[in-house]
Amino acid sequence: MSAPTHVRRGLGAGLPDFPWDTLASAKATAAAYPGGVVDLSIGTPVDPTPEVARRALAEASDSPGYPLTSGTPALRQALADHLDRRWGAAVLPEATLPVIGSKELVAWLPTLLGLGPDDVVVYPEAAYPTYAAGVQLAGARGLACDDLTRLDAEGVRPALVWLNSPSNPTGQVLPTAVLAERVAWVREHGAIVASDECYGEFGWEAEPVSVLHPSVSGDSHDGLLALFSLSKRSNLAGYRAGFVAGDPALVAELLEVRKHIGMLVPRPVQEVMVAVLGDTAHVADQRERYASRRARLRPALEAAGFRIDHSEAGLYLWATRGEDSRTTLAWLAERGILVAPGDFYGDAARQHVRLALTATDERVDAAVQRLS
Repeated sequence: MSAPTHVRRGLGAGLPDFPWDTLASAKATAAAYPGGVVDLSIGTPVDPTPEVARRALAEASDSPGYPLTSGTPALRQALADHLDRRWGAAVLPEATLPVIGSKELVAWLPTLLGLGPDDVVVYPEAAYPTYAAGVQLAGARGLACDDLTRLDAEGVRPALVWLNSPSNPTGQVLPTAVLAERVAWVREHGAIVASDECYGEFGWEAEPVSVLHPSVSGDSHDGLLALFSLSKRSNLAGYRAGFVAGDPALVAELLEVRKHIGMLVPRPVQEVMVAVLGDTAHVADQRERYASRRARLRPALEAAGFRIDHSEAGLYLWATRGEDSRTTLAWLAERGILVAPGDFYGDAARQHVRLALTATDERVDAAVQRLS
């Protein structure tokens, strides 16, 4: 029996297959390797959630009432303090807003901003797939473009432009001057900048800069939204804890819409966010774990004939052997290593694969041994 017509025409009808579902065959091949699969395909944290977070969660577990969509005053102050202390960005507490993990906002931002068929959303040429999914959900038009000046020649006037530094998947960090130039271009064209900065805590060969820093945005955050995640910084992927900050008017607009549709971060999670934002020791510990894994995995890949491009920051290595990414995927799967093929991230990424550092030390060491 087929699904009712109204179900077949639901939001999911226009979306592509979930990319990771296409890895079933490669995963089976990798799993058959002696010692099992080394899964480097998804950047999900595997290290313990820090004690400061677990303690805060337990202490706030008696939470019978509905949480504030805006976040508690203490949380919004903690967000503003963190942005000032860590990113050198002076943001009012009311210009911050907690979200249910940053992916939620990436997917729903075009819709929450009221974009539709007449609006163009621009995102990077090698990009996290959820940017395009969010465009489709809103019924808007998407365009992958890194050279914004090209849009002038083509007569394209976007409504929303995504920036992503450090990049997922490439790990590229955009220099301050480039960020400032892109922000200026978007403002001149009357569009909104959404800057995905979820991997900013992990700069290796370059130091990430937020678009909210005065060197990029000047003395105003008009037209700017910056997205942040605690999933990687604090191993809170299971808690769904992120936030957005920037233009007070845009944040207020997002808040009003989210009130109506019940996009609420649970109160215990809000208390956890306050606790982890006030603690940097666990972030330094996690950084050391990733640095150690990166220092072992990168030379092993290079010795096996890979070239590592970009990868100046973030939790991934962006690797190529100069061939189609699915060929590389199969080659690695035969050695028990599962990765994300570049075709997940757009046409510009088809000769690369992405390898996550979010595996245990034992699994990373297994990958190194298999590569050698």
